[in-house]
This record gives sequence, C-alpha cells and structure tokens, in this order.
Amino acid sequence: MKKNRLMIIVFLTPALICYLLVFLYPSIRTTIMSFFAVESVSDPVSAWVFHGFGNYTKLFHTAIFRQAMRNIANIWLVGGAGVMVVALFFAVSLTNGMKGVKFFRSIIYLPNVVSAIAMGTMWINYVYNSSYGFLHNVLASVGLQKLSETLWTGPELLFWSMLVAYCFGMVGYHMLIFMASIEQIPKDYTEAAQIEGANALQRFFHITLPFLRGCFRTNIVMWTVFTVGFFVWGQLFSPVNLSNATVAPMNYMYEIVFGSSASTATVRDSGAGAAVGVIMMIIVIMAFAATNLIVKNDDVEL
Repeated sequence: MKKNRLMIIVFLTPALICYLLVFLYPSIRTTIMSFFAVESVSDPVSAWVFHGFGNYTKLFHTAIFRQAMRNIANIWLVGGAGVMVVALFFAVSLTNGMKGVKFFRSIIYLPNVVSAIAMGTMWINYVYNSSYGFLHNVLASVGLQKLSETLWTGPELLFWSMLVAYCFGMVGYHMLIFMASIEQIPKDYTEAAQIEGANALQRFFHITLPFLRGCFRTNIVMWTVFTVGFFVWGQLFSPVNLSNATVAPMNYMYEIVFGSSASTATVRDSGAGAAVGVIMMIIVIMAFAATNLIVKNDDVEL
C-alpha cells in the first residue's frame, strides 16, 4: 500500500508542479496585479501602486472595451447557436449509416487542421474579395451583379463576415464531439422506436437529444473558452488599428499591455490588462457553473 502511494506521489508531482507554475501562479499574480496601477508586466512588485477597483472602473467606462464585450456576447450567442445547430445536423447525418462517412467527416473537420491565420487570409482574399472572390463569382454567375459587388469586409458587414468565417472553422470540432456521443447511444432504443413506428424526427427528439445533454454541456463550455480567447481573427480582419466591428477583449488587452503598434506615443497599462484577463476568467467560471446547474447529466428515463 505504501509502495502504491509512493508511486502515485512520484507520478503526480511533476504534473502538480507544472500546474502550479503554468496556471495557478500566473492566475493569482494576474488577479493581484489587476488591483494595482502597473505600467509593464516586467515591473517589479515594488513599483506597483495600489489602485483598488480603479482598473475595473476604467474598463467599463471605456467605450471600446464595452464594444468588445458586446462583440464576444454576439460571437457566443449568435455564432454559438449557428455552430451547434450545423454541427449537430452533420453529426446526426454522419451517424445514420450513410456512405462515405470517413470522407465527409475529414472534409468537415479539415478547417480545424488549417491554422487560423491561413484560414482567415483565405476568407479575406479569396471569398470576400469584391472583385474576384468566391462570393463575387457565384453571385455574378446567377445574375446578382449588384449583390456580387458588395464590400463584405466594409465597416457595416465586417463583424458578421468575420463571424461567418470563424464559425466555418469551428463546426468540425463540435461535430466530432456530437458524433462521439451519438455513437455511444445504445442501438436498442433506436431499433425499438423503429419497430414502434417512430419516424426520424421522433427518434431524434425523443432518443438522440435526451442522450446528448452532457455533450451539450461540454460543447457549451468549450465554445465559451474559445470565445473568451478570441484574438487572431480580430487581428486579421483589422490588422492596423482596433476596430469596433472586430475588437474582442483579448485584442484590447494586447493593445493596452504591449502598446498600440500604430501609435507614436505608446501607452501601456498592464494593470488594466490584468483586469481584462480576470474578467474573462470569471466569465468562463460562470459559464461552467451555469451549464452544470442548468444542463444536468442524469441518467435518461424514456
């Protein structure tokens, strides 16, 4: 028994040390930093000036930060709903015994393998371009000439164009999670329902969906984590300055911590940047707690 306990300690100690150094210590330091006025993340603690909740007050009185919060709310709600519906549709379709499942699964998941930078560049240059992009050619070929000349990356449509491109790459990831859960559903339920005369929709709503409650919880939490970490796509669609249409909290945090690349007078505020990080951490914790409370993972009774 003592030998087993010793082996457990030996194997867990490296992981515990990594957890403390890589996650717990930075989280605690960032939380403490958010209550101080700090210019640079490399400043010694002795140079920090206590600021109380001043950083948080400053953030919520800053127009572009409030816009960033509205943007991630739209990404989470609108984008999340679209991604979950499409991912679930593909997952159900590919687990119904159709031919070529491996091929279609690979094609749908492929955007997750491609880097976000390459994917974003493809959408900006080869899909949304109003002169030779994919949308331009398709719309022009069906006679919608005026619509084909739409500036999809213009100020009015920039956010929604970015959101569509981002969601396109996320469908495959969530589809695989749905597929893994659907394949765990006992076949006896489906066969019994078919014998009783239940059609495809009835089997979906009364058998498949109830069994996916835990899966929905996982997907919602993962989507929240991805949304909170939304950064690269905002930088790609607005590469020079922060834009109200594409800014997310992580973009704003990067800007105030490391300074604006487009500004001649660089102003850094690492304390406010730390406050942004703490707010994002709280959002993830709240989302996890809410999904655990709302979406129960109890045994399904049919």
